Amino acid sequence: MKPSRDIQTLIDIMARLRDPDGGCPWDLEQNFDTIKPHTIEEAYEVAEAIENKDFDELRDELGDLLFQPIYYAQMAQEENKFDFGDVVYGISAKLIRRHPHVFGDIDTSDPVEVKRVWDGIKAQERAEKAARQGANEAPKGYLDDIPRGQPALMRADKLAKRAARIGFDFTGPEQAAEKLHEELAELQDEMATDAPKERLHEELGDLLFAVASLARKLNIDPETALQDANAKFVRRFKHIEKGVAEQGQKLDETDFETLQNLWDEARLADKRK
Repeated sequence: MKPSRDIQTLIDIMARLRDPDGGCPWDLEQNFDTIKPHTIEEAYEVAEAIENKDFDELRDELGDLLFQPIYYAQMAQEENKFDFGDVVYGISAKLIRRHPHVFGDIDTSDPVEVKRVWDGIKAQERAEKAARQGANEAPKGYLDDIPRGQPALMRADKLAKRAARIGFDFTGPEQAAEKLHEELAELQDEMATDAPKERLHEELGDLLFAVASLARKLNIDPETALQDANAKFVRRFKHIEKGVAEQGQKLDETDFETLQNLWDEARLADKRK
């Protein structure tokens, strides 16, 4: 078997890896649950390559990510559930259905109108899906189809966006900021009374949710903002490491004042950029 630009080659490679007669022992042991963490990891590696503007790495990481649905489809095919062609057909149909302004008879170039149509189609799809579940099953709530496996900050953003569609929302970023201050004050009150960890846990969660809500009202993706803050922290901490090494010291033996001064140097350097 040789590499190819044809995706069928990748499908054939996966089938060969899962072939009980001479396939890969590791791949043969895998199932949907064991592969799931790899899928999440690959998605984050794609995001990191984009952040680094490393397009050679992005090409490779996209290949790793592309391999994931092929892996799931192969396992599903083995259980006579679906195959990769069904996956391709499903997403093709969905994209055509959700873009009537491109593939249908709706004539608009207004992004706001496009978003309204998109939301309407998705709402109809959710209703049809609920109907297919049957009358014997408990009806799903308005927020129940937002995946629980998403990063918590990302899911908080999606939950609040969904609630906003029916008018349950802040009037603007100022009101969202007031809610943030309110939640912070409640956490501080609990801290002042030496509240049990469970109460602090709850209040801190409310505070983080309020942060996500403020980000949404500012039209800022909270997950990306936090990733950027993480990168900034790492960059500034590397300055501390470098400074400590130049002074001939070790990190865990350096006093806090020295560490703080080096951190402030890094902050000033960022502001000059």
